[in-house]
Amino acid sequence: MPKVKMPRKSTLIDMTAMCDVAFLLLTFFMLATKFKPDEPVAVVTPSSINTQLLPDSDVILLTVDKDGRVFFSMDGQPKRKQLIEDLNTNFKLNLTPAQIRNFQVGSSVGTDFKNLGRVLSMSADERKNSKAETGIPMDSTNNELAIWIEYARSAQGNNNKLKYCIKADNETPYPVIKRVLDTFKEKKIQKLNLVTNLEAKPAGSAAAIYEEQHQ
Repeated sequence: MPKVKMPRKSTLIDMTAMCDVAFLLLTFFMLATKFKPDEPVAVVTPSSINTQLLPDSDVILLTVDKDGRVFFSMDGQPKRKQLIEDLNTNFKLNLTPAQIRNFQVGSSVGTDFKNLGRVLSMSADERKNSKAETGIPMDSTNNELAIWIEYARSAQGNNNKLKYCIKADNETPYPVIKRVLDTFKEKKIQKLNLVTNLEAKPAGSAAAIYEEQHQ
């Protein structure tokens, strides 16, 4: 008996609908994405040959400018919201929902609790051009920096990946850095990371020789 041949079907798949969906998703993310706001303070960090990169997440960052002002920052909007709500409740800061939202999605802050609401009501440009942020107090009688660190750790929960980083200007007075380090020590935090600029390894140094041998 003659064999019956099955008709061949085309394997061509119409991708028009999928392309439309891809472009719609791309357009949505382009319009909905909000970029991280600029920091209210700029610092020029010292140089080093350390090649370890600053992580994008699980970081508590303290920025210290050349005038000795200390700014606090932490990644993760849900954690930032938890942090500011805890501070608002326990220290009766009377922050509005809009101010809490501005902290949640904003950049670092560098002011005392008394003026925190006023700072969080400012735009990014106003914060850059004003003198409202005089730095987080950390003297012996009013160490609000220790409070920020304590509540930030609580908001992070049991996060074993958490890193504590200090980004200080090259001209920051040493006593200010020492006071920051002492605050971490008071909180029994011994492992810290200093943020620096990458520079070339000195010729003839052990690091340079090792790099040459492993290229």
